[in-house]
Amino acid sequence: MADPDSRPQMKRNVALLALCQAAFNSSTGVVLSISALVGLALAPNASFATLPQALQWEATAVFSIPLALIMRKFGRKPGFIVGALFGSAGALVAAMAIFQQSFALYLTAIVLFGAYTISGQTYRFAAADVATERWRSIAISLVIGGGVVAAFIGPEIAKLTHHLTASWLGNDPFARAIEFICGPGIAAATAGAAGPNPPYQFASTFIVLAFIPLVLIAIVSIVQFPPKVEQKFDNTGRSLRAIAAQPSFIVAVLCAVIGWGVMVLMMAATPLAMVREYGHSFEQAATVAQWHMVGMFAPSFFTGWLIGRFGVLNILIAGLVLSTSAALIGMSGGTMGYFLAANICVGTGWNFLFVGSTALLTRVYRPEEKNKCQGLNDALVFQSVAAFSFSAGLLQNAVGWTTVCMVLIPFIVVVFIAVLWLKLTSRAAPAGQGQPGAAAAE
Repeated sequence: MADPDSRPQMKRNVALLALCQAAFNSSTGVVLSISALVGLALAPNASFATLPQALQWEATAVFSIPLALIMRKFGRKPGFIVGALFGSAGALVAAMAIFQQSFALYLTAIVLFGAYTISGQTYRFAAADVATERWRSIAISLVIGGGVVAAFIGPEIAKLTHHLTASWLGNDPFARAIEFICGPGIAAATAGAAGPNPPYQFASTFIVLAFIPLVLIAIVSIVQFPPKVEQKFDNTGRSLRAIAAQPSFIVAVLCAVIGWGVMVLMMAATPLAMVREYGHSFEQAATVAQWHMVGMFAPSFFTGWLIGRFGVLNILIAGLVLSTSAALIGMSGGTMGYFLAANICVGTGWNFLFVGSTALLTRVYRPEEKNKCQGLNDALVFQSVAAFSFSAGLLQNAVGWTTVCMVLIPFIVVVFIAVLWLKLTSRAAPAGQGQPGAAAAE
């Protein structure tokens, strides 16, 4: 935990971590915009279009506990740097996969990107490390809010670069380098190519994407994390079974699962629905992804304050209401306006659920249990998110956008009941989390 007397240093560290989050989410914003369309182009069956996204979340879950152990042994900074290197490698392999038209190689690239993804999801916990107890929720919220920058950078990168591969291959040294790495004949395939979907579309995007994690490494290198102290505990704390049996842990995980699940399923299905089902352009789909990310991250600048003012459980309920509204809006039509409204709404719902569940989770473990509890939470959450993501392609291909939105509502209702039970059950929630204003008073 940060020294209470070092507020300027705390603010500097939180600001740098917010920039790290912005760099990370710029990468994921690009992948969010294009992954399903790349999957559709490379997959042997249209139903597998969102399999890469599902595999990314599966890899995120698999790497979550190993990364937690690495950070426990070596500290936050080395873990973030290693994760970023995986991100650069994954982007380059993805570009190779597009040049070679290999779905299997693209899946390999996404696995590497999964390791990068879980490292980026850990910035919120790093915010809790550098902040004092009083400012913890606000620090978490502000760091997640760094993704607002990414909302304008990530999709714009996708829009500006998705068609550039053919012109780049017109440069002889670049073409020779690509053909040396990926095989002969690649440059010839672009000769005289025209139309909205040129050969090797999005390969140039992934090449650009490979440089963003390097920017992240430069930023995270100057963050002043609390000195790594070899904490000696009498024991390692409670078992994972005992930790997971706590009502507050269950509710925190459920809210994170449904917040991520609803958001990922709708966002994974959106470009497929817009381009294939309703005839919108890729640029329109990227614009929807952009404003979806604004909905995800802009509220973070006040979500922490709202948690302190109204209580974390009330913010979780608000997030579930927003997620329900997004599904209902999505069911109402397929115009650009409906897609924009639904995706902004589900993004804001995700923010309330993600920030709120993270704040609630920090209250359920003891110091000696921190790393394994955070690792267990992320493993459970991203395993579930992988299932939601893969389901998006299957459902969109089989039954269409309206039914995709309809399927989400029962899941939201179940989690709403769980949060309401925790709120109304005496002493079930951690102190200061169940009543409005209590968190702020601590």
